[in-house]
Amino acid sequence: MRILVAGAAGFIGSHLCDRLLAEGHAVVAVDNFLTGSARNVEHLGGNARFRFIRHDISRPLEVDGPLDAVMNLASPASPKDYLAHAIETLDVGSAGTRNLLELARGAGARFLLASTSECYGDPLEHPQRESYWGNVNPVGPRSCYDESKRFGEALTMAYHRTYGLSTHIARIFNTYGPRMKLDDGRVVPAFVDQALRGEPMTIFGDGSQTRSFCYVSDLVDGLYRLVQSNEYFPVNLGNPAEMTVREFAEQIRSLTGSASPIVNRPLPEDDPKRRQPDISRARRLLGWEPRVPLGDGLRLTLDYFRSRV
Repeated sequence: MRILVAGAAGFIGSHLCDRLLAEGHAVVAVDNFLTGSARNVEHLGGNARFRFIRHDISRPLEVDGPLDAVMNLASPASPKDYLAHAIETLDVGSAGTRNLLELARGAGARFLLASTSECYGDPLEHPQRESYWGNVNPVGPRSCYDESKRFGEALTMAYHRTYGLSTHIARIFNTYGPRMKLDDGRVVPAFVDQALRGEPMTIFGDGSQTRSFCYVSDLVDGLYRLVQSNEYFPVNLGNPAEMTVREFAEQIRSLTGSASPIVNRPLPEDDPKRRQPDISRARRLLGWEPRVPLGDGLRLTLDYFRSRV
């Protein structure tokens, strides 16, 4: 297949490009480097099946030649990034998603939207199933990201219902691995960076809030299976192994051999207290579940970050 990947220079997008090329497909990669990095895809520059286009998908995009699938991973994804680029985040989730849907419709291609567990907000249901409508503050500081993704989902379903477009929606939970930015503010790179530097490890709140961490190769495998499926309703992709943020900080400290103290800071507004995916649908529809143990994934991630610190 010939597949367009938007957000290709981002953390997950670049790993997706690797997987697609390894499977023998051709990739048209699109990114404007707002939060992505050229370093993430520079190793693909010599591949004849890889083409890179620097473009902001909030503006219409034309691509020569056929396309079999369009996979939209373009958006700031960390709180630090989307709070700094709130308008751009809303633009890429709305106008950007529509531009790519139109591209897919014109090409007769499949379309996949990388959505987020943030659609569930600070959930009142636990674990979160795809049928849960969420507990989201539409005017809070995080709403630029939450609502852009929720609108993107609604737009994707509208194109499916109106035009019969083959669409797919992945609700992605916490994912980690090489190529994350050390300074992006998310819990994995933040803890790793602080531990490797011997600086205090900052926990927001009392650390009892929970997260579920999925290694990036597992997540990409889920996306790859989903885009080839016939499922058009949202599918959770994440690791159901739940742990507290404090437990996670202590594991990072142990793996790095760091003596960094753990310090507490006030919990940001609307920060989810619990986060755990119900992946029953992914198991049943895609035959998918995470396979990389947390310890193994963290060691691979630490090796990458050690080369950057």
